Amino acid sequence: MHDDRRITEVRLTRFVRERIDPAVYSRTVPLALGSWDVPDEPVAALEAMRQQFQPLEHGTAWGKPWSTKWLRLQGDVPESWGTGPDTTVEVVVDLGFTVQTPGFQCEGIAWRPDGTIIKAVSPRNRYIPLKLLGTGMTVDFYVEAAANPDLAQDWTFAATPYGDKSTAGTAPHYRLGTIAIAELNQTVWELQQDVWTLSGLMEQLPLELPRRHEILRALERMMDVMDPDDVAGTAAAGREALAGVLAQPAYASAHQLVATGHAHIDSAWLWPVRETVRKCARTFSNVVALMDENPDFVFSCSSAQQLSWIKESYPELFSRIREKVRAGQFVPVGGMWVESDTNMPGGEAMARQFIEGKSFFLSEFGVECREAWLPDSFGYSAALPQIVKSAGSRWFLTQKISWNQTNRMPHHTFNWEGIDGTRLFTHFPPVDTYNAELSGRELAHAERNYRDHGRGTVSLVPFGYGDGGGGPTREMLSAAARTADLEGSPRVRIGSAESFFRQAEEEYAALPVWVGEMYLELHRGTYTSQARTKKGNRRSEHLLREAELWCATAAVRTDSAFEYPAAELKRLWQLVLLQQFHDILPGSSIAWVHQDAERNYQAIEAALEGIISQAAAAALGTGERTFLLNAAPHARNGVPAMAAAEPSDRGGTVRASSGDGGFVLDNGVIRAVLDADGLVASLQDYASGREAIAPGQRGNLLELHRDTPNEWDAWDIDEFYRRNVTALTGAESIRLEEGPDGATVVVERLAGTSPVTQRITLAPGSPSLAITTSVDWQEREKLLKLGFALDVRADRSASETQFGHVFRPTHTNTSWEAAKFEICAHRWIHVGEPGYGVAVSNSSTYGHDVARNIREADGGTTTTVRLSLLRAPKFPDPTADRGRHELTVTVRPGADIGAAVEEGYRTNLVPRLVTGADPVEPLVSVGTPGLVVEAVKLAEDGSGDVVVRLYESLGQRTAGRITANFPVRDVVVTDLLERPTEAPGVSAAEGGAELQLRPFQLVTLRFVR
Repeated sequence: MHDDRRITEVRLTRFVRERIDPAVYSRTVPLALGSWDVPDEPVAALEAMRQQFQPLEHGTAWGKPWSTKWLRLQGDVPESWGTGPDTTVEVVVDLGFTVQTPGFQCEGIAWRPDGTIIKAVSPRNRYIPLKLLGTGMTVDFYVEAAANPDLAQDWTFAATPYGDKSTAGTAPHYRLGTIAIAELNQTVWELQQDVWTLSGLMEQLPLELPRRHEILRALERMMDVMDPDDVAGTAAAGREALAGVLAQPAYASAHQLVATGHAHIDSAWLWPVRETVRKCARTFSNVVALMDENPDFVFSCSSAQQLSWIKESYPELFSRIREKVRAGQFVPVGGMWVESDTNMPGGEAMARQFIEGKSFFLSEFGVECREAWLPDSFGYSAALPQIVKSAGSRWFLTQKISWNQTNRMPHHTFNWEGIDGTRLFTHFPPVDTYNAELSGRELAHAERNYRDHGRGTVSLVPFGYGDGGGGPTREMLSAAARTADLEGSPRVRIGSAESFFRQAEEEYAALPVWVGEMYLELHRGTYTSQARTKKGNRRSEHLLREAELWCATAAVRTDSAFEYPAAELKRLWQLVLLQQFHDILPGSSIAWVHQDAERNYQAIEAALEGIISQAAAAALGTGERTFLLNAAPHARNGVPAMAAAEPSDRGGTVRASSGDGGFVLDNGVIRAVLDADGLVASLQDYASGREAIAPGQRGNLLELHRDTPNEWDAWDIDEFYRRNVTALTGAESIRLEEGPDGATVVVERLAGTSPVTQRITLAPGSPSLAITTSVDWQEREKLLKLGFALDVRADRSASETQFGHVFRPTHTNTSWEAAKFEICAHRWIHVGEPGYGVAVSNSSTYGHDVARNIREADGGTTTTVRLSLLRAPKFPDPTADRGRHELTVTVRPGADIGAAVEEGYRTNLVPRLVTGADPVEPLVSVGTPGLVVEAVKLAEDGSGDVVVRLYESLGQRTAGRITANFPVRDVVVTDLLERPTEAPGVSAAEGGAELQLRPFQLVTLRFVR
């Protein structure tokens, strides 16, 4: 038989493009248009409808970047339209769409004149059924059209001015397309879906498989029996020609796919938060309308923040969503406030993501999410399994690890073991996307790619347009229906994430185990980009710790005369949690987003400083004595942990001397030598007598690298950045300043064209050397690192993460280790050998790298710790990180892990001196240094009970006791949502609890007053 396969396939492509697609709408009539341009930011629908609308021509150019145009669409449906057995009437609205990148361009939402939402219009979802208008055969409704510029730009990563309203310009970006009443031929539409599903399946089947050729010949017969000049009249015959191949059942061993509707809407990214609110309304209105037509359709919605926006701004839509939740169609998932980053949020913030998210879903819908849902975050902290389980959840889903550049994850369904030993049932969908269309290519890839064949038979497919929103479409649902039982395809069923997890859990008992973090081998620059956003996050987290601690202390010590500001603290927490979204905190959004974030952080700081001042005044009373509010979990300057008392003299002085153009600083605890370049030539602690700086090397070395990643500028640092580096060894000036707080060496130098001032301070009695680097950063596509070459043979580094730390090898024996050339640490990183170590803490830096080499001269090992201070990517914010920054780093020689933990708190909780009448005893006391209190607050239920969250910080089995320093009736172990539970190693005792905790165990206790 002659092979005419390619000829037939090309024929099919053209037949679909030129015959079937245009015949879906058999006839159209244009609508009359009126318009009103919103002067600036979006307004409410009813306000817009009260404005004076001006006549508008079809094909008009419109839409300066980020503007809003309201359209009024009016007309009458011609008689006899939609009366046929297979015809319906719709309105089609083309705002100037392109078919590429839905969600990254203009989009709109249709409104009835009474101010209720109909549904959205977007590039691949342009229709509005006439019946939804509720106006019979008359068309009269509004479209709120958003002129969001396409910043994706075909993913060229070119610098663009459109991410900032002040630089975006005023030129129109779009031109109106077809806006008309249209008659839909249902039979032609169904044929279109038949062909799309079958041709997509056929293209994925092996050439040697008979099924591929059966489908091809059926498609050929379809074209033969149809009249290209009368597609509508012969579409039924075309469908009949395909019926046989569509009816063939799937193989008995076919992989099963649970398809759950989804719209991964980024809470900010290439659009500001204010636009995300409208994106949510557009997407969710589409979803609800689709549910009305398809009662079996299930949609998974992951972010409580987004539904909170809908509740506040679109109450009528929210009530419709509530109905669909009750019907089991609209399913909250994830249980988080936002789909946050998981590398950088602190432990308490990570816990609050689940507390706020799950609490919202429970209170608003009566639904408890049992799965954590993070398909797009840039790597997954090894602390997550314990946090997820402590929130009452049992499953985890991610997708992003499929983006790994180097290594491939060995499993798709597995147990994920965290730093404390908690195991979490985890699924990584083999479809390798969270925006599936249920195409033949995607379904075949999911089946071929699944790595657990023979043990498991099912995986999950989240489908629907995401990132910029849009969600599932009727075309996707038709694809799911056609592939429910289709030869050559996996079996597809629509269902919830929970139904998938229960099925997978039941069939796959002996799960493989992945231990430790799921490090994303990509997007390593997100630990550093947009330093001001990261600094705001770190500062806000610690201010919230202080505010809750002192407010709880004031409420208890004044017998509730001081009113605990629960509502305001919740509001501020939710605002901080929003900024931890996985494109805000990582620094990968447009300028507008980060400008908003920085304003939010300023407002958060002002509000929390006021709360702390009020709480301190209430707790201490009125007086002139000076007290140190020590919010840290360790004693400080003679003040117990979490207490307020008069600070003791730190003792001793700092001796400063000069020589060889540099300076020697010595406080009797450590001794630092700074050379004429302002670099640390020597750093010793008197307790060990060891030198921390490697022979012939120096610390405090700033290095400027070329930083030109292959793509994803704000996201990526590529390994080849190391090959182009300038060591900033020369100092413009160096001088000594002395005062009561110690001695400071001030060094001025240049990083490229950017002035740098470093203040290197040794305080009396301090075990660490503090370095504050101030930069007026004006570089482009550069990376600034600060390094310390240490005389330590460290085969691994310890980096703080949520409620503990994670070890990473310093060698590159395998590709897995080599890929971790940039790593994330919270407040500290530690390198050591038996009996000796060095801790490096920071005030707001997350990106680090650790390398080691053997010295030829003496055979010793130099372990170099470097912090990534600043970047200057050009996309999506071409002005990222420009301007002034201040970053503090401390170096503590002779430190073990416990000292590193303490140093992290010391660096991030600046001493707070206040005046008052009487000292304040801590609410709780913990006698064992390894047991660290992370949060003290009043209970969420308003009972006045005190809730304490603590964890084992050293990575070893630790025993101790926590004691309440106020009358308590009972001590109850709870989960993160403060519901009673059990915890191994915790037993209530009179006035407290006895603790026998495993490494990194997290415990929440309620002290019942």
